[in-house]
Amino acid sequence: MRQSLGLFQPEMIRTIGITTADFSLAVAVQNMVWGFTQPFTGALVDRFGARWVAAGGALCYALGLLISIFATSAVLLTLGIGVLIGVALACTGSNLSMAITSRTVSPARQSLAMGAVSAAGSLGLVFTSPLAQGLISTAGWQTAMAAFVALACVMVPAALMAGGVDRVSRSATSVGMQQSVGDALREATSHRGYLVMSAAFFVCGLQLVFLTTHLPTYLDLCGIEPGVTATALALIGLFNAMGSILFGWLGDRLPRHLLLGGIYVARSLLITAYFLFPPTPPSTLLFAAAMGAIWLGVVPLMNGLVIHLFGIRYVATLTGVAFLSHQAGSFLGAWGGGLIYSTLGSYEWAWRIAVIIGLTAGIAQMLMNPRPVPRVLQERAAAPIPVG
Repeated sequence: MRQSLGLFQPEMIRTIGITTADFSLAVAVQNMVWGFTQPFTGALVDRFGARWVAAGGALCYALGLLISIFATSAVLLTLGIGVLIGVALACTGSNLSMAITSRTVSPARQSLAMGAVSAAGSLGLVFTSPLAQGLISTAGWQTAMAAFVALACVMVPAALMAGGVDRVSRSATSVGMQQSVGDALREATSHRGYLVMSAAFFVCGLQLVFLTTHLPTYLDLCGIEPGVTATALALIGLFNAMGSILFGWLGDRLPRHLLLGGIYVARSLLITAYFLFPPTPPSTLLFAAAMGAIWLGVVPLMNGLVIHLFGIRYVATLTGVAFLSHQAGSFLGAWGGGLIYSTLGSYEWAWRIAVIIGLTAGIAQMLMNPRPVPRVLQERAAAPIPVG
């Protein structure tokens, strides 16, 4: 649902009387709140389990959407879309689902399993973007947002079922249990490879949220029909489902840091090829399909790399800290893109900046140190983990 919020932007600007920068700021706040709260929710999951964290987040999601329906100002919109949905995403998003998944499968299949779960989330975009655009066009954006409230409520029973992993995690992560969360954070922040990976993750957030937030407005300015935008988002979800499984499979066989860096470079090249020329419906759909194939392939790779470096015990906490960098990039992609457009009347410099730092991050990611910390090497040597 969060990746479809950009579809609401043109109508909400006209109805509420806000600006592109106001809407961009609300989405930017969402991503920063998500990032700042993710390490804390990750620590809660590692300590107490996933069940009630996820269920509470689903209810918070529904409340944020309800407030957005009745928003009459940029402040209320920021409270709903920004603050409440930001907290909800920290409790229900990919970091939590990856932590749950990693504890239920064997190490030899972790990346593939996480890719499959990421693919399932991507298929949601195939459903929600046409649903949202169809309801916006026929019944108004408030009705479309109300449909999203109903979808958020469906997340509650799913969260309660996912909490079954809480019983598994206590025994499955017994190795390294003597390490405290503070020790785990100090260990991670002293590993240069982890720091490079977290910094590169900044670019992932910037590029993706820039596109989901501003591509609908960009295409509207270029005279492209709204239906093309919704179809493009659906194609991103469809091809991302395939790409997530592919990169999950590759992550069990090839160096994950090289795959991650390759994704960042490929995204930058695709953005350059698309924005260099005036958009057309065929070029937009082709761009969406190509970007979708590498959209969230980073999720199973990054989570698998954290487990490779530090073990599984504090995976939710450590991926949550890395995710803070991702969300700082998301903030800049959403708000910065709107600010550049409002100031210059064009998105040209926004996509140029996204490309430059994307290429830089991709190269740095490929050169990171992928060696696990000494503690993990010793534990694996003492108690080899069976494969298969």
